[in-house]
Amino acid sequence: MNVTIPSRPSPRRPAGAPKSGWLAILEQGANLVQQATPLSGFDVYVVGLHCAKHDPGMQMEAHHYCRVVNDDLLQCVIFDGNTADANLIGIEYIVSGSLHATLPHEERGYWHPHNFEVLSGQLAAPGLPAPAEKALMKQLVNSYGKTWHTWHTGRHDGQPGDEVPMGEAMLMWSFNRDGEADESLARNRDEAMGLDTAGKREQRRDLVGLAAPQDGVDTLRDRFDGTRPVEGVVQT
Repeated sequence: MNVTIPSRPSPRRPAGAPKSGWLAILEQGANLVQQATPLSGFDVYVVGLHCAKHDPGMQMEAHHYCRVVNDDLLQCVIFDGNTADANLIGIEYIVSGSLHATLPHEERGYWHPHNFEVLSGQLAAPGLPAPAEKALMKQLVNSYGKTWHTWHTGRHDGQPGDEVPMGEAMLMWSFNRDGEADESLARNRDEAMGLDTAGKREQRRDLVGLAAPQDGVDTLRDRFDGTRPVEGVVQT
């Protein structure tokens, strides 16, 4: 792991007994003779905050490891941390605004907008030099994500989660105004990982002019109180 990226352990140890001897032997054998080819290329790392669309009070960190398929599509696996024992909690597909515009109207309700995450500084790419992170964020302006979480392992600021995946997969959504993400959750992440959200917002101010109105910005507007709009984040 990049030594410039602070370790962020999972907030939850899964249920189950420790690995037995036969599992250790199996893993060693797999490392020697098998290949994890489909997992190669999932090396674009970004960390953000998610909430459940059906229950916006359910919030958590989301550590994405993404593969760039082409200019219009990324595929990501999502973990609750960035260490070797992090739990796999979901997946996300990211499409460009132009590809999103080709989707059927009813399908678009599954895709959340990304402009707030980019322009607010909330989305970060730990370990990347500032110019490279800025270039990545520029590519994500006007994009959309379709995200399903299969396991709510809790929050790093102390709220417990489940020991094993429970229930149906949850469709996740983005925050789209200041004050929607729990301040404790955001502060805990920034302090632990050495992130400067306010500084990133200022560095990305020149991206505001690239931001187009997006679907889904107002989807959860009435589910939060005392929120404030951000320049460039506008409902279609």
